[in-house]
Amino acid sequence: MRLASVIKSVLCLALVLVISAAPVWPQSTSPTVTIDANAPSHPLPHYWEQMFGSGRAILTLRESWRRDARDVKQITGFQYVRFHAILQDDLGVYDEDKQGNPIYNFSYVDQVYDGLLALGIKPFVELSFMPKKLASSQTPFAFWDQPIVSPPRDYSKWDALITAFCNHLIERYGIDEVASWYFEVWNEPNIDFWAGNPKQETYFELYDHTAQAVKAANTRLRVGGPSTAQAAWVDTMIAHAVTRNIPLDFVSTHVYGNDTSQDVFKTDERIPRDQMVCRAVKKVHDQIKASQRPNMPLIWSEFNAAYDNDVRVTDTIYMGPFMANTISQCDGLVNIMSYWSVSDVFDEQGVVKQPFYGGFGLIAAGGIPKPAFFAFELLHYLGDQRIANSSSDVLVTKAKDGALVLAAWNLVNPGDTGSPRTMQLEFKNVSPTAEVSIARVDEQHGNSPALYQKMGSPPYPTQAQAQELRNESGLRSPEIQHLSNGKLTLQLPVNGLAVIQVR
Repeated sequence: MRLASVIKSVLCLALVLVISAAPVWPQSTSPTVTIDANAPSHPLPHYWEQMFGSGRAILTLRESWRRDARDVKQITGFQYVRFHAILQDDLGVYDEDKQGNPIYNFSYVDQVYDGLLALGIKPFVELSFMPKKLASSQTPFAFWDQPIVSPPRDYSKWDALITAFCNHLIERYGIDEVASWYFEVWNEPNIDFWAGNPKQETYFELYDHTAQAVKAANTRLRVGGPSTAQAAWVDTMIAHAVTRNIPLDFVSTHVYGNDTSQDVFKTDERIPRDQMVCRAVKKVHDQIKASQRPNMPLIWSEFNAAYDNDVRVTDTIYMGPFMANTISQCDGLVNIMSYWSVSDVFDEQGVVKQPFYGGFGLIAAGGIPKPAFFAFELLHYLGDQRIANSSSDVLVTKAKDGALVLAAWNLVNPGDTGSPRTMQLEFKNVSPTAEVSIARVDEQHGNSPALYQKMGSPPYPTQAQAQELRNESGLRSPEIQHLSNGKLTLQLPVNGLAVIQVR
């Protein structure tokens, strides 16, 4: 919590007495950051905005979900979405007749994937969860919809289901289209999403059967795993696939900013929230490089700053600097990172009771964009070449049109104290009076939760209130300035993010 003192100043202007009270904050001034447009650079693929997560498959049939997906697609151009439960009973995929013969029904599957493709989004297919009539036990996971997470009671029937599922997709959409998708085996089998015992051994059995069943439909289909929580099992997954000659086209895993070092690294150190994600990414990246498949693609198929619906985190302006910092740190270590999740049309903990409850989505219930949404919107403008600089709080890029695009931030983790910063930027090899455009996400920009609180925090905003929040929280027009002798002084409030274009 930042502390303010109010200083009243009396100003006399042409016989008009104006008394203004303004908060005065402790300021910290950073060393001058030198930005050389001709410094060494390397490609910066936008790996953080190629894919987003979602809840369970059936939610994609809701117009509210599709509206949110369209809005995120518009600001990021994302290509893939990953969600749970495409094989779950609420989609009616699997049944058996009285003799125990399988009956397949892909009607709802078609509606799900038709809808995605109509939005210009491809599926990242998480092959889960277990149909009840195929499950070896009725062990549910503790989500509101209680998915069954047990191994199959009959692997021959599971294999046949997977191959039939993939064949149906190829028949409906064509092999060229489906070969551009990804197929991931299960979700987080190292924790309670998998009831096999022992977990790793039984998951590898599931993986082997599933990967071979996918390839039985067509060898062009891409399949991978282990889709673990806490950055686990990737090294053993690769070793297992190599030893057993099992198909493995990519590896995937997850981590969240508040995962513990004990769970992720088996150490007792305290890793700050803003460091955990990319520390875990580097761990897995290094495991891959040391393996027998050093060029194996790494897809981080879930991440966020928190896994526990912490309102101080996922709903707040903190997500702006968190994302900029994550992009900077994880650069070069991962192929795709999938933010969890695209929308708060989401019911893992039950029906959403109000907007801004700490949900994972970029867009709150009622189609209200969160600060994270606006952060992704600004960070989309980063260029595709990264230019070296010495600051850990400034990311410098060059766009295709030659403009410099910078992200600068002042990150303070929830629970820590911090103060606004004054950042001095000095530019080389650009016009000393170049035009500068500054767009922001901070307390005054893109802060929809603050506007919601000012409205009285209605648990069920009316359509008019939701529209007002959408209108009022939208990003303002950028500030336009010019460099002064090649220099720019930038003010950054606590957890402020600024994206700056220099032309």
